[in-house]
Amino acid sequence: MALARHAGFTAIVLSSVWTPPLVAPAPDELERLRSAVTAAAALGIRPIVAVYSFSSVTPLTDTARSQFAAYAASIVRELPQVRDISVGNEPNLNLFWLPQFAADGSDAAAPAYLELLAQSYDAIKAAAPLVRVIGGSLAPSGGDNPKGTRQTQSPTRFIEDLGAAYRASGRTRPVMDLFSIHPYPESSAIPPDFKHPHSTSIGLADYGKLVKLLDDAFGTSPPIVYGEYGVETTIGASEQGAYTGAEPASTGAVSVENQGADYVEAMRLATCQPLVRMLLFFHVSDEPDLARLQTGVYYADDKPKPDLADVASAARAAKTGQLKCSS
Repeated sequence: MALARHAGFTAIVLSSVWTPPLVAPAPDELERLRSAVTAAAALGIRPIVAVYSFSSVTPLTDTARSQFAAYAASIVRELPQVRDISVGNEPNLNLFWLPQFAADGSDAAAPAYLELLAQSYDAIKAAAPLVRVIGGSLAPSGGDNPKGTRQTQSPTRFIEDLGAAYRASGRTRPVMDLFSIHPYPESSAIPPDFKHPHSTSIGLADYGKLVKLLDDAFGTSPPIVYGEYGVETTIGASEQGAYTGAEPASTGAVSVENQGADYVEAMRLATCQPLVRMLLFFHVSDEPDLARLQTGVYYADDKPKPDLADVASAARAAKTGQLKCSS
């Protein structure tokens, strides 16, 4: 938490993975969450808890949804310092949600996720009415091919189908207070201002497209959270001792200087977008396995990367409203 604060970050996401038949975190899990939340609050960092499951235990039945919703609600009841809770993670990907498609090729995931989101929203609000519920947390791209080897959906199709399911449900209450998307670029070599006008993907520069989708889906767009954004850096020889494995060429890892410029530009872009409430970088420190994510502003041994000062300065300016907008 001290590293995050030094980087200018004033919110942080903590994961709590649900598995059936839990209706509350196990005592050791709750204690870890409590310690992290307390540490965050002590440094003025807003703790956000993300509750989600993996596709092997997708909550598709009434019983499973009730258990999941009770689990999420128990966290805000036990940890009153938590004022934001995220429901689900990338439900448009088969890693986190199955099935994605019905036998006839129609969208199965979005309507089922809407049921979970609505039930969780009601349970969380009953436990703590002022807690904000974050929905969506969508991956930035997907195949939309029911016959594909990997079952995924684009955020465009998922939002459209989520809205259709919401309207068909007859529900008049909201199902979320904020909508989240993870606007990772297709490669770290792609700058944050790259737009996708002719595809179903959504990045940081596709704000207008995202707002229109949400307007069409729900009548008016809820406030937006960029829940995960990261740019991978190459690791120099002097830092290799903190890492294992090899970096896949497909990630398009860039220099630390490029990462810093991209992170500052990402913050400038978000500053221009009136409905955006948060931009969250993933991670604070790198993962030590080079096959995973080296997107932090610290190396895996928590040594600061050379771009830390620039990122921290921009983050603090963004927090106080002094960061210049990049239109």
